[in-house]
Amino acid sequence: MKNKNSKQETVLAAAQKKKGGIDSSNFLLFITICLFLLMYIFGCLIYAEAGFGRRQILLNMLIDNAGLLIAASGMTMVMITGGIDISVGSVIGLSCMILSYCMEKKGFSASSSVAIVLGLGILFGIFQGWLISYMELQPFIITLAGLFGCRGLTAVLSTEQIAITDANSGGRAFLAVANKNIYFRTGTDENPGIDFIDWLLGATQNKRGVVSYPFVHPSVLIAIAVVVIIWFVLKYTKFGRNLYAIGGNEQSALLMGINVKRNKFVAYVVEGFLAALAGTVFCLNTTSGFVEQARGFEMEAISSAVIGGTMLTGGVGSVVGTFFGVLIKATIETLLRCQGTLSSWWNKIVLSIILCFFIVLQSVFIIIKNRQKK
Repeated sequence: MKNKNSKQETVLAAAQKKKGGIDSSNFLLFITICLFLLMYIFGCLIYAEAGFGRRQILLNMLIDNAGLLIAASGMTMVMITGGIDISVGSVIGLSCMILSYCMEKKGFSASSSVAIVLGLGILFGIFQGWLISYMELQPFIITLAGLFGCRGLTAVLSTEQIAITDANSGGRAFLAVANKNIYFRTGTDENPGIDFIDWLLGATQNKRGVVSYPFVHPSVLIAIAVVVIIWFVLKYTKFGRNLYAIGGNEQSALLMGINVKRNKFVAYVVEGFLAALAGTVFCLNTTSGFVEQARGFEMEAISSAVIGGTMLTGGVGSVVGTFFGVLIKATIETLLRCQGTLSSWWNKIVLSIILCFFIVLQSVFIIIKNRQKK
């Protein structure tokens, strides 16, 4: 009876710890959402003639950043534990190269190639997770080694770009998924036209009567599914509560009876799988593999998570915030394209300013929280 009560107290303590983390992140999440809305409204007003306010522009942001959304979601989970993974970009680049190499050079089917990539992602996550959690090595050093290792393996496979073509059944099947448009429409080909629901969804009709329906690619549906699953895991499962408790205070988590090593290990395994999945989705957009692919992608994933309210110190974060962090990055890119005269490097400059702003906010928040404890 005593053991049962002790277990219940442990779960309750973990839940309370997690609850405090979620409540603490509400302010940062609110700021993130407000910033995105302000930037998006600004774009709709200033670049209305360029069609910034069209529903398809917003959907294009998701299409172009589906891979980043998956990678950043996995990064959020790892950062909540107080860890980091800077090997994500190299894993994505290696995944794209393996997919291209298997289908174009070896004639593998698309499903077999994807299975190989996802399996290698899990193995990579197991290796890094074991070193970080059970060997207690620094996440930054281990994932830095992973970054160099994966980039090197990419070059070993091929130093030249490998484009996926329809020369074999694997390439044709992969390209069919990559180029598939999933339309938001209520009409049919026999009964075209725009009704009220189509108009709400963003359908447009030109002067010639040609109707254009907004669409997404399968990659977006995969990314959204990943976000929803991770949101559910972090919010409603014991594993998610444990991650918040570990990031909040690892020693306290140990005292509560949480298996810190096992939970951190699982987090990195899931991150390895999601990095490989992000590489697969990224390859659906690029349909090729080359050595320099996704270079610096890990920093974009980290910045998206931080802008979304995930604390660098761990214990606080939300995949919903990460979702809006990715949208902020995508909005900046779209605004620069609509502006037309500024260099694309301004995207990095503006994103760095926003990132610094959120890091300062986090520092202020930590200072206030420490004073309240006293």
